[in-house]
Amino acid sequence: MKRINISQFYKGFNLTAFSLVMVFLYIPILILIIFSFNDAKIITGWRGFTTKYYLQLVENDAIKEAFRNTMLIAGLSTLISTIFGILTALGMENKRFSGRRIVSALIYIPLVIPDILMGVSLALLFNFTRVNTGMLTVLIAHITFCISYTVIVIQSRLEGFDYSLVEAAMDLGAKPATIFWKIKFPLMLPGIIAAALLAFTLSIDDFIITFFTSGRGFDTLPIYVEGTIRRGTITTINSLSTLMIGFTLFLVVITKRVRKVLISSL
Repeated sequence: MKRINISQFYKGFNLTAFSLVMVFLYIPILILIIFSFNDAKIITGWRGFTTKYYLQLVENDAIKEAFRNTMLIAGLSTLISTIFGILTALGMENKRFSGRRIVSALIYIPLVIPDILMGVSLALLFNFTRVNTGMLTVLIAHITFCISYTVIVIQSRLEGFDYSLVEAAMDLGAKPATIFWKIKFPLMLPGIIAAALLAFTLSIDDFIITFFTSGRGFDTLPIYVEGTIRRGTITTINSLSTLMIGFTLFLVVITKRVRKVLISSL
């Protein structure tokens, strides 16, 4: 009988499992992209190739407004949560800070509680304080859950920080501000970029928390997409989703190149 090579068996099994996972993940996205060019109002089959739904996106004022709202909220929440993430991570770095465990627990709470619970609690808070829901409440909500992610990502970067560089700079008479901007910040920058990209992606993608805190008259793209699908006009949404996928891939490529440049320069 022919002996079975265990290493080859596991290699083939891993390759098969990986291929199945990739098919499971990317086939739905591929189908979405293909049917974004389908000339049919109701998707029951292929009715011919068309690009008219992409042209309708350009002419749709509601989609433009939702896109502007999404980019504005994502940009502001990313900027503010990244700044707070840097300050919190640096504060948690201090071993003499007695409240490190409490702050660490508070940071992890938004990561473990369900989004719907967080959305309802924020909606109740805004209702109790009589704050009108809209852009401001959505921005506060997005900053609230993005801060936890930025702190954790930046903290992971600081864990491998070589403090001998700081000690050497102090011995040479460098001031604290010079040490931070010339030594610590450049070494933290890849982690800061990763944290900002993660916060930006989470903000663009969020639906549940935004749904509870946006109110009427302020729609982001996820809210608009949900309402449009409920009304049954899914063809334009396929085109919009395809463009968002392309935009996301563009951000990933640009971020990887920027990080490679930064790491090579350090």
